[in-house]
Parts: sequence; C-alpha cells; structure tokens
Amino acid sequence: MKFIKLTVFLLIVTACHNNKPVQKTIKEDVIYLSNDSLEGRQTGSKGELKAAKYIAQRFEDLGLQPKGTNGFFQEFSFKPKTNPHQKVNYTVKNGDSTITGTNVVGFIDNQAENTVIIGAHYDHLGYGAEGSLYRGETKQIHNGADDNASGVGVLLNLAQKLKDSNKSNNYLFITFSGEEMGLLGSNYYAKNPTVSNDKANYMINMDMVGRLKADSTLAVYGVGTSPIFKQTLKAHNNKFKLVQNESGVGPSDHTSFYNVDVPVLHFFTGQHEDYHKPSDDFDKLNYNGMRTISNYIFDVITDLNDNGKLPFRKTKNESEETPRFKVGLGVIPDYLFDGKGMRIDGISEDKPAQKAGLEKGDIVVKLGDSSVTDMMSYMKVLSTFNKGDKTKVVVDRNGEKVEKEIQF
Repeated sequence: MKFIKLTVFLLIVTACHNNKPVQKTIKEDVIYLSNDSLEGRQTGSKGELKAAKYIAQRFEDLGLQPKGTNGFFQEFSFKPKTNPHQKVNYTVKNGDSTITGTNVVGFIDNQAENTVIIGAHYDHLGYGAEGSLYRGETKQIHNGADDNASGVGVLLNLAQKLKDSNKSNNYLFITFSGEEMGLLGSNYYAKNPTVSNDKANYMINMDMVGRLKADSTLAVYGVGTSPIFKQTLKAHNNKFKLVQNESGVGPSDHTSFYNVDVPVLHFFTGQHEDYHKPSDDFDKLNYNGMRTISNYIFDVITDLNDNGKLPFRKTKNESEETPRFKVGLGVIPDYLFDGKGMRIDGISEDKPAQKAGLEKGDIVVKLGDSSVTDMMSYMKVLSTFNKGDKTKVVVDRNGEKVEKEIQF
C-alpha cells in the first residue's frame, strides 16, 4: 500500500512538473537563433524553417496555443520584387522564383474581449542578401544576433511572464518572416489575421533590442498612436534615457499594424557597426540590458491591463518628409543621439567620411554652408549634393571643432 501511495504521489509530482513552462534564458534563445547552423535565417531558407520550428517548440513548451493557419505556422508565398515600388504579389504559381516565408504564431487565451499583439521578426540576411553592408570577398553567414534574434529572445521572455498574469487581455505572439525583404510577413498577417484586427488592442514590436548602451538610451516609436502611451511609458521608467517618436510608421513590422489602425509601440536600442554584417554575433549583446527592457515592457503591459481597448490615433508620417539624396558620407548615424548635430556611430570602409578622416563619435555640426542641428537637418543638406562635389564638414570631436574636406 505504501508503494502504491508513493507511486501515485510521484505521478502527481511528475504531472505537475510537466505542466510548468520550460524555462530558458534570453541568452540561450539568442545563441540558438544566431548559430551558424541556421545559416543566417534568410526568408524561405532551410535555416529559417529550422528557426521557425525551434520557436514553435518554445511556444508549445511555454503552454501557448497554436494560432497560425497550420498549427503554429502561417505560410505565405510570394515572388521577390524586381521594382522596389511595386506591390508584392502573394498569390503566385509554383515556380523557381517563388519564395515561401513562415510566420510563427502562438496564443494565450484568457477568454478576454481584446488581444495584445507582441511581435518580432526572426529572419535575417543568410549569406549576405540584399541589404548586407559586408564588403568582404568571401561569402560569410550573417547571424543577426541583434537583428533580430534579440527581439525574439525578449518576446519569448515576455511570453513566459504573461502566461499566468494580466488576464484582462489575450496575448498573440508572432515572430515574422520576410521583414528584411520589406515587412512581408507582418504585412501578410495584417491582411490575413488569425485573430480579427477589430479585436487587436495594441501591438508591441521589438527589433534590435540587444545593444543597450552605457547611457541606457532606449528608443520607443509610435508613442503618438494612442493618447495613453506617453504617460504610461513615463510612469514606469526609472532605468532608461527614453528617446520617443510619435509616428506609427517606420522600417519595422509595427508599421503593418499601424496601417490597419492598431496602436503600436516599437522598441529599439540603436544601430551599430555590426548592423547587417557577419560580425553581428551573440557575444556582443547586452543581456542584462535585454532583461531590463523585457521587465519594462512587462510593466507597461501590466499598467495597460485594465484600461480596456485603447483608442487609436493617426500620426504624421515622418518618412514622407525625409529628403532623397544621391550621395552619402558613408557613416552609421547614432539615431538615439538627442544633442545638437548628427553623431557618427560607425564609419564604412573606403567611403568619403573615412577618406576625410572622420571618426566614430564625431558630431557633425556643419556641412558646406549649412548648420546641422539634428538628423533631419543633416539629411536635408546632404540631399543638395551630387556625386563628385567637394565641400567642408565641421565636427565636434571631444569638445573641439575639427574641419575636414569631403568629396562625395
């Protein structure tokens, strides 16, 4: 009898243990997703599908319900655009040029009226697809640890936190394919939702959240898409230097949801010299920073838990005001810099800035005869130059004004 009781007890303990979500750290998820074996997760590749299966298994282990069109998966087929201005044709016949991407969709059903969407793209550039900034002669894997294994890692961490909390909303977790090719996966989902867009409360997007800097600057875009966002972000911020942007339109997947009238927030820790290069590897990420970002987003979600359905508000499309230019300095701007001028966060090889002797950390304050006060003024003056033009550039270098000659 004692043996039977012990056996029953062990079965109960085992069953309880099996019902617990499988715990993994953000770092463990990032290391897997940015491993060479996934070959850069290019849309439609075997490596991307392997990543999709890993994410689906993580969703299942965390106790999420499948909410794709085929279990956790939502496939979409398309032909790559030959003209950047043409619309993507998702309805195509099978053929050599057809690519199939796979969104991975998991659901926490709290029997609530509305659903919060939490997203991050998991595709990247494979061995150096269009968009790569690598200029080496040998083909190399672009692992995309920050872009965007970091966002997926934080998404999975949030799924773990939200599994048994904040029950006033349902939660839909989507990892998107095709982002690097033009927000294709999120665009497809927004037009073919598995949970009605009318029931979408708001959408949180995380794209490149792995490089929080020493000054803890965190960019949050879309803060104008619902009136409550600014005060909520402020109320829970005691860690970050927030750089906020009102627009719901930007170069990441939140745009697809803003376009169907869903309030959006997009979190971003900034570009860097490894952006879209093979050197974007897991060992360069700030994992403490990612955990802090995850906790912050969780606090924001918790605050919004009992606010019902958030009102949506249209914002100015700042991308429409961005000037077009025919030349560039060959620098990576620091988009999170909020001082006077345009701070350089990276220098490209064999480009005008490097040839002129500009350095990472320089702040461009004058280009030609025009003062540079921020990113927009920098782009406006840059748009006035043509290939072959020569001009002067003045930078603030550690408090000293340095003048160089630039040839575009």
